[in-house]
Amino acid sequence: MDSSAKEPVWEQDDLLKLLDAMKVNLPEKDLAKYKTSESHLDWEKVAFNSYSGEMCKQKWHEVSREIRKFRTLTELIVDAQDYVKNPYKGKKLKKHPDFPKKPLTPYFRFFMEKRAKYAKLHPEMSNLDLTKILSKKYKELPERKKDKYVKDFLREKETFMLKFVFLNRQDHPDLLENVNKKSNVPEKPKTPQQLWYSHEKKAFLKAHPDATTKDIKDSLGKQWPQLADKKRIKWITKSLEQKKLYEKKMREFVQQHPEMNITEENIVKSTLTKAERQLKDKFDGRPDKPPSNGYSMFCAELMSSMKDVPSTERMVMCSQRWKLLTQSEKDVFQKRCEQKKKDYEIEMNRYLLSISEEEQQRILSEQKMGSFKRGGGGVSPASKKKNSKAKSSTEKPKPPVSAMFIFSEEKRPKLQQERPDLSDMELTRQLARMWSELSDKKKEKYKNLEIALKAESEKQSKDDKGKLPETPKTAQDIWQQSVIGDYLARFKNDRAKAQKAMEATWNTMEKKEKIMWIKKAAEDQKRYERELIEMRSPAPVITPGKKMKFDGEPKKPPSGCLIYFKINIYYFKPIHDDVRHTYLFKSWRYKRLAEEKQRQYKVLLEQWLAVRIFAAIQSIQYLRKYLNI
Repeated sequence: MDSSAKEPVWEQDDLLKLLDAMKVNLPEKDLAKYKTSESHLDWEKVAFNSYSGEMCKQKWHEVSREIRKFRTLTELIVDAQDYVKNPYKGKKLKKHPDFPKKPLTPYFRFFMEKRAKYAKLHPEMSNLDLTKILSKKYKELPERKKDKYVKDFLREKETFMLKFVFLNRQDHPDLLENVNKKSNVPEKPKTPQQLWYSHEKKAFLKAHPDATTKDIKDSLGKQWPQLADKKRIKWITKSLEQKKLYEKKMREFVQQHPEMNITEENIVKSTLTKAERQLKDKFDGRPDKPPSNGYSMFCAELMSSMKDVPSTERMVMCSQRWKLLTQSEKDVFQKRCEQKKKDYEIEMNRYLLSISEEEQQRILSEQKMGSFKRGGGGVSPASKKKNSKAKSSTEKPKPPVSAMFIFSEEKRPKLQQERPDLSDMELTRQLARMWSELSDKKKEKYKNLEIALKAESEKQSKDDKGKLPETPKTAQDIWQQSVIGDYLARFKNDRAKAQKAMEATWNTMEKKEKIMWIKKAAEDQKRYERELIEMRSPAPVITPGKKMKFDGEPKKPPSGCLIYFKINIYYFKPIHDDVRHTYLFKSWRYKRLAEEKQRQYKVLLEQWLAVRIFAAIQSIQYLRKYLNI
């Protein structure tokens, strides 16, 4: 059977219905190009009778091919006639006839007063040149002379506002809304330099009352870059305080006026430059980031003694001197660099614990370190990153994805936009309420997704269990990884030549020079064996809510209340639950017994810990003896 016979035949009435449906679904002010409007059209809304959205779209493309898409001169003249009769005036000219005249600014008052005089003095000058001269003259005007124009402006502005408010209150209250909204917007916070400038400007004018704005800017503009760090930090702190207050007020304003479409990005815009932010972090105790490798550390130390050498030549000299070092000398820099990195991680964790969660998130997002938990204390973000590469089977499994969780993740962004005033906890509660009110039919979609995701998760976990841990590296491999960059630079990225040179260097190295890399290889071998044992051994079953016990660890005794419950609970079985517990609490006399058990537990725990610590010390001593440390 021919495929064309299956397609429905479009009658003339159907085509007209299609065009009417398209017209209805176009925006009220359709000013875009036809292709743009066509691409934004929702064809499912256009669909009618037995014709689907795709069929309607296809038919429109067929019809539109037969229509010309340019305009003739006759059509343009018709549009031109309409324009001549009703010329477009723009939004700014559509003012109410009773609207009071706005007062002239101080500069325009000065300009109107002096223009005629300067035009007579310089008849050869154009209006643009006159404006430039008068603008310059006004800027150079002393503050006391400017006051005359400012006072006149403020007086007329007050009269204007009274007339404007009276007009809106009496006859046009709708016109007042937009003005009130704009006038109520909180004032943006000032930068540290702006705050300092405002403060210093007053002192400068007291000392130099005839100074112009240009004089003030020229004098104070040079002082800010030379300001001492301690003085600059004062204004940075003030600016941050202003910003915090502004964010609070702005969020309240957005809540009251959601139609203003003010985004979170506009609210939290920083008032500090990069240099000012670094200075603030340094004063707060943020540690300096160490060099990435031994070569970078060598360059940093060498450059501090080469301040007179041009910057372009410094790197060349550093590279040349690095090549002259022996491998053992290079290893010393690498070892120092690794130690600095460890110290940095400890100091950074200590610093993160001392600041607010908001500041923590900012720093971690800057460094792309991921999330940081306050209670973590000893675990550094960098170590977490390393551990994530080699996941062990003892890791806590992720909770299974539920249908409600999928629904919440889908609806949360939209709800956050609609209700920016809600906290995360309130959002979660609202989403839970929405889920409970959802019909079973709509819940079915999310339940099917849950089943599919769980099946995928189970499959993934089976695949992960079958994978062997990463093969352990030899001492030579680890050493080559640390120096490959230098060798590639030396041989202009020729990997084959670099590899041969590294092998030759390794073979000529003494055992003392290799010992550090041999130790690292031994550690990697232990890591491989440990992961292999963990993979082959069954995962420990941990009851939810219970702490995992170590071998030989003494059992923690129950509280006095629990001891009494265990002994007497069965005597009160015939009594109702609530009454039974009341009797038990009233008759509880086992406090001394609980305290005695706790003392015994403490003694046993100390003995057990002493044995464990002694065993650990013995292991370390044996390891040192074995490695000749």
